[in-house]
Parts: sequence; structure tokens; C-alpha cells
Amino acid sequence: MSSPVLSALIPVVLLIAIGYIAGKQGWIRAEASKDLSNLVFVILTPALLFRTMSSVHLEQLDFRPVGAYFVAVGILFLATLLVQGFNRRGAVLALACTFSNTVMIGIALVGLAYGPDALVILLTLVSVHALVLLTAGTVVLELALAREAKPVQGAQSHMLTTVAKALASAVIHPVPLPIIAGLLFAQTGWLIPEMLDKPLLWLGNAFGPLALLLVGLTLSATQTGAHWRGALALAGAKNIVHPALVTLLAILFGVQGLPLVVMVVAAAMPIGANVFLFSQRYEVAEELVMASVVVSTVMALITIPVTMFLAGRF
Repeated sequence: MSSPVLSALIPVVLLIAIGYIAGKQGWIRAEASKDLSNLVFVILTPALLFRTMSSVHLEQLDFRPVGAYFVAVGILFLATLLVQGFNRRGAVLALACTFSNTVMIGIALVGLAYGPDALVILLTLVSVHALVLLTAGTVVLELALAREAKPVQGAQSHMLTTVAKALASAVIHPVPLPIIAGLLFAQTGWLIPEMLDKPLLWLGNAFGPLALLLVGLTLSATQTGAHWRGALALAGAKNIVHPALVTLLAILFGVQGLPLVVMVVAAAMPIGANVFLFSQRYEVAEELVMASVVVSTVMALITIPVTMFLAGRF
């Protein structure tokens, strides 16, 4: 395996392992890990994303790779619904098969492995990733809920209102909002003053290590229990089938080089934690989804290096 892949992966694995050990040994309490999560998402993430996109002009962006990525997502999402059935459980599991951890692991790994140009490509995807998937997930779940005619908390509100709230939450969020703000700032032609740029740089540099430690902490507090077989199947779909499908669609779309590699690696990321929030909200498959997040993340320690190696051959 090439040294750039290993040199990027080894720090990622070590930081996740340190976070895991710290959690298991009780060095960081559950209350503190929540504060750490808020620090990463509310302060460090916006600083990194805004600064990265603040010098990117729209004409530099290529949305073809993102288009190929979402066509693959749509195919896998619908295929999962066909297998699992059009119901709340099927919708949540379809989301688990397609929603990547593009922020906490993806940004750190892609930045380390492929550099700033690759990070811009990834952030183009990240800017619409949650917006598209969480909104689509909400629509499908609300339709499934109406079909089942089983009320859950908040289900009395009209579906359009729910979808509108999902759209607003997906945009007014610490991930897409600073990306959009950074892009808008870049179009002005201005430069961030050095006295502001330096703190943003420091905060952005702190994002990767703390986010990866947080992944380890989360893993240490989660039990897979009796759901490991189902979790393994979902993790296989997410970590193996998803990137394979993105590879095929990207090639058909004529995507080559670094954009192809970044999209495939993004698809190989493990299941994102937002899927668990959906399972909680709709009161379905909660233990299975949480177990799947853990199994998918652990499996990614093997599948991501393989994916990166194979993607580099295209």
C-alpha cells in the first residue's frame, strides 16, 4: 500500500484509538464528551470550513462528481427500501446505507491524504450532503409514517411543515452555513485580515485531532449487543457497496483523477451519527442503528485503506 495512504491513515487510527482508551478508562466523562462535541461542531468546524472556502471561486467548482455521488446514493437508497419495505424501519436503514461520516472522519482524512485541493472537492459535497440526504430521509419517513398510520412524537404536524423544518435545520447548521458563507465571501475578492485569519487557522488545525478523539470516545461508550449481525450487513452496504456504486457512476459520468478519488473515499466513510438521531426521532431500529454506526466505524479501519488504494489506481 502506498506511503501517502499509510501516512494519512496511521494518525487517524491512533487518534481514534487514544479517544477510545480515554473513554474506556474513564479519563473523559460522558458529560465532558458532550462539551467536546459542542466545541468541535459549533466552533472548530465552522472556522475550518469558512476559511477553506473563503478563497474558492464558484467557477473553480465542478459539480459533476457530486452529481455522480448522489445518483449512486439514490440507487442504493431505493434498493434498500425495496428490500426492507416502505416503512419507517426501511427508511432509516436506507439512510444508514447512504449517509457518510464526511465531517468528523472524512475532512480530517481527506485533508491529510490528498491536501487542500481535495478538501475543496470534499467540501463541495459536504455543503449539500446533509441538506439532500436528511431532507430526502425526512420526506420518506413522513410518507412511511402516514402509510403506517402510527403516531409518534410530533407526528401531528403537517408533513410539509416537517420537511420545511428539516430544510431549515439542514441549512442553518454548523456545517453547510460556513461553507456557503465562505463561498459568498470569496466572490467579493476580499481577503480575510491576518488578525482574523490566524485564529481561524488555529481553530481549523485543532478540528482534526479533536474530532477523531471524539469518534473514539463515542465508540467506547457504545455496545453492539445482540444486533451485530444486522449491523454487519448495514456496515457492509455502507462501507463496500456504497463506494463501489459511486465508483461505477463516477466513471460513467466521466469523472477522473482527484475528484473521482475524493468521491469514492467519501462514500467509503462509515455511517454518520445523524442516522441515529433519525432513528430516535421516529422511534425505530434505534439499537440496530447505533450498533451499525460502531461496526461501520470499526470496519472502516480496514475498508477505507483498501478503498483509498484501489481508488488511486483509477
